Amino acid sequence: MKPSSNVRLLLVEDDIETSAYLKTGLAENDINVVHIADGTEGLQLALSQRWDIVILDRMLPGLDGLTILIRMREFHLTTPVLFLTTMDGISSRVSGLQHGADDYVVKPFALREIIARVQVLLRRSVPTHVATVLRVADVELNLLARTVTRKGEKILLQPQELNLLEYFMRHSGTILSRRMLLKDVWSIDFPIRTNIVETHLSRLREKLGRDEKPLIHTVKNAGYIMKDGDFAI
Repeated sequence: MKPSSNVRLLLVEDDIETSAYLKTGLAENDINVVHIADGTEGLQLALSQRWDIVILDRMLPGLDGLTILIRMREFHLTTPVLFLTTMDGISSRVSGLQHGADDYVVKPFALREIIARVQVLLRRSVPTHVATVLRVADVELNLLARTVTRKGEKILLQPQELNLLEYFMRHSGTILSRRMLLKDVWSIDFPIRTNIVETHLSRLREKLGRDEKPLIHTVKNAGYIMKDGDFAI
């Protein structure tokens, strides 16, 4: 039985021929495919939209497939992930599975095998109640529509401001260091001199309302925290 036509699949693969081959075959099986060739863009799309399944190439420009998987699981996304890889060593397969991959296929592969594995993962992914709205105090973030409101009033955020807010809301009540924000929101995991965190935080606080009760607090020598109510440390 074919999946329903509203199945959304994210394919992150940099090989043009492989991508075209997969897109055609999956489309013939009523699966809507969005293809991205770059790992960094693939991660952004994986985190910002709803997907029924994600297919990741192991080796990608930008971020590699394993890093994308790890970041998805850090954001508590349970979307089924299928790896495509030329790395057929046991250690590579074990590494992917240990970090949350649901299945893998070694290149070269037969299209019918990919279709079968995708269908198995879709059947295995039993629908459960998953929150589609994050709430902290009077701020709401709709994860599907990617909209933000405070006291019912819509707040317009730039994509990276929205990603930053989502990260704070998912980790409400937890002190987040500047290094954590650089790594998990901007995918910067190396020493760099930049004020990108401070700049985006300033804009985000402004848009959330300087006259409203502050929700994002600075923790001296530690980082930042999003918390409802008074905060002191």
